[in-house]
Amino acid sequence: MLISISAVVVCILAVGGLLLAQSRGRMNPLLVEDGQAMAGSIAEKSYVDINGVKMGMVIKSENPANPVLLFVHGGPGMPEYPLTDVYTPGLEKLFTVVWWDQRGAGLSYSSDIPVATMTTTQFVADTVGVTNYLRDRFQQDKIYLMGHSWGSYIAIQAAAASPQLYRAYIGVGQISDQMTSEKLAYEYLVDHYAENGDQKTLERLQGFRFEAPDRLPAGYLSMRDAVMHRAGIGTTHAMRSVISGIFLPVMRNREYTLTEKIDIWRGKALSSSTILSHEMYATDLSRTTTRVDIPVYFFSGRFDYTVNHNLSEAYLETLTAPVKGFYLFDDSAHSPIFEEPAKVRQVLQQDVLNGTNDLADTH
Repeated sequence: MLISISAVVVCILAVGGLLLAQSRGRMNPLLVEDGQAMAGSIAEKSYVDINGVKMGMVIKSENPANPVLLFVHGGPGMPEYPLTDVYTPGLEKLFTVVWWDQRGAGLSYSSDIPVATMTTTQFVADTVGVTNYLRDRFQQDKIYLMGHSWGSYIAIQAAAASPQLYRAYIGVGQISDQMTSEKLAYEYLVDHYAENGDQKTLERLQGFRFEAPDRLPAGYLSMRDAVMHRAGIGTTHAMRSVISGIFLPVMRNREYTLTEKIDIWRGKALSSSTILSHEMYATDLSRTTTRVDIPVYFFSGRFDYTVNHNLSEAYLETLTAPVKGFYLFDDSAHSPIFEEPAKVRQVLQQDVLNGTNDLADTH
């Protein structure tokens, strides 16, 4: 027994030491080919008070004179910058890219945040608040806005409410009617596991009933992500596990401290306990956000059932905007910016920065 306890203590200490070694918390500078820091580049964590909450963000840019791009992450409550060690979108080549951790998430986590402020209305206001901070800091009258998944639900509402602040809006895995999307994903999963003869998973899935118009079945989320990733229709087409594809990359990231990494998971739990997801599932943006007075671009993966790409495309068709472009990424599921970054940068450079839609699949 003493030997066993000693072995456990040694293992705990070893894991703790490894995590600390992997969590120095210092930003990696952008480098040129000879390994030297790129002159004039930015690689920093910044903190600023937005609507009464200290919010953190990572800012990276090869040239701070480049257009600013505010990235609004998914979740709710799941910052995405820590994943960029493994998935490298390279947005800093074209933009001063700002990876903002939303209210209660990651660098912006605090146990003092009132749960009553974790609402769609507040998150839209926060997006505008961060936008104005960035406009002032970088002396740019307008910036670019990109929302991914849950972030697209928030960001497109901010763009619609304050179009004078933005040059264009880019929705990645753009949400429209998420409750319908979830039902379509469920139907796909039932068919997929039936065809593959996985009776155990099939029976578990068939135990759920989508009866409420604005809520997922009780307990469904406890298995949803796992079965979606195994089927290749989750965060990325190649990702088969949230542990290997998200949790471990986050914990290995050296630019967040161990406390900041733990706060990512604390923030995820906080966001999940609020009404944010309920508000998203109860909303059909194709009915409530029908006009955006700036160019709008949607990036979707062909294998995306986390947010059904057909629904995203249909939403764009009905949306009123001066320029529109829908781009389908054939080798992606829910995260084209991570899965096909070169094509994403091509579209951003040739279409988005020029306000055109020449490369779009549909206009």
